[in-house]
Amino acid sequence: MHNLKIFIIFYLLGVFIISAQEINQFDADGERHGVWKKHYEGTEVLRYEGTFYHGKEVGTFKFYKNVGGKPILAATKVFNRSDNTADVTFYNDSGKLISEGEMNGKIYVGTWKYYQNNGKDVLTLEHYNDSGELHGERFVYYDNGELAESQYYNSGKLEGLSKWYSEEGVVLKEFVYAKGELHGPAKYFNPKGDLITEGQYKKGKKTGVWKFYEQGRLVKEKDFTYKPKYVKVNGKYKKTPQ
Repeated sequence: MHNLKIFIIFYLLGVFIISAQEINQFDADGERHGVWKKHYEGTEVLRYEGTFYHGKEVGTFKFYKNVGGKPILAATKVFNRSDNTADVTFYNDSGKLISEGEMNGKIYVGTWKYYQNNGKDVLTLEHYNDSGELHGERFVYYDNGELAESQYYNSGKLEGLSKWYSEEGVVLKEFVYAKGELHGPAKYFNPKGDLITEGQYKKGKKTGVWKFYEQGRLVKEKDFTYKPKYVKVNGKYKKTPQ
């Protein structure tokens, strides 16, 4: 009986040593290989865990926050074995979804979804190019699921028509962008959808005649055409009426 107890103790000790040796190991080239676990410095709180294959992350990695001395899941990354991309999911401290999408290294690529506080309904839907720049359609939603904003990006800059909506789905304003600047027609509407202001932007500034309406009737016009304060006449500068 005594010998059996000794055998069991040494057996368990051996299993523990073998298990410990299988974690946080390096290959012959000094690259991380196999299961790795890291803790926050000076604590037993897990920081991340996952598997390396000769220095490259593969499969699922889990990353944790240190909240009151306890590891709380903050993100997961599922790595592709053939390249540097990973499917990434972020969580809040309550375990609800914050966002999810694809990353290439530290760069956001492809489609990303950001969620409302309930962790279920989409707040923002956007797309990134291979350089990590916003590219393509971008949508923002109200809590009730109605569209709040619609925009288009070209290599990180707003391009073309952008719209803003009320929670009832009524268009409130429309702008046109070119290379990230307001450039083109602009319109403002009241919550009923009636036009209240319209005009033009040129390179981020109002230009030309802007019109203002009340109950569908034109009530005011304002000319934003650039007028220099002084003009040269017969070799002399003369002040112009503004």
